[in-house]
Amino acid sequence: MYVTRDRALTAPAHDTAAVVAELRDRTEITDALHRFALGQDLKDRELFASAFAADAELDFRPAAAAWGAQPPLMTGREFIVTTILGMFEGRVETTHQVTNARIAIEGDTAHLTALVEAQHLLTADRATHALLKNPYDVELVRDGAARWVIRRLRIANTWYTGDPTAIFG
Repeated sequence: MYVTRDRALTAPAHDTAAVVAELRDRTEITDALHRFALGQDLKDRELFASAFAADAELDFRPAAAAWGAQPPLMTGREFIVTTILGMFEGRVETTHQVTNARIAIEGDTAHLTALVEAQHLLTADRATHALLKNPYDVELVRDGAARWVIRRLRIANTWYTGDPTAIFG
């Protein structure tokens, strides 16, 4: 389910403290997705892992269905991090651009919708690539007083160019 509210902030405009708290949450929520993207691009295990709750779920199946692939549902932070970074390590270079973030916050949970463009190039043959434009549907939870982490991430695909099967197998 995508966030389609008709405004960003829900805190009353006259309540400065509530507005500031909501803006901080929104920044931290968006940062969780940025940690996910940049952690992959830099192949930084610690940064990538910091994006996820311990019991996280990553569902790439809707995106992969666009080219006929059937990957498994990934569950658990360690499994997600090991699987994704292991699949790309020494073989694939990635760049991710995150945009169009929409956020709905309810207590210690949040829902984030974003559009992510992901470029993947084979290290040994940069002419072999896959460029994906993917809507992300993200559920997050508060992790401590200020940080947010991804509990569930569902990645769909709007379009792609190149050869995703060469990248993802």
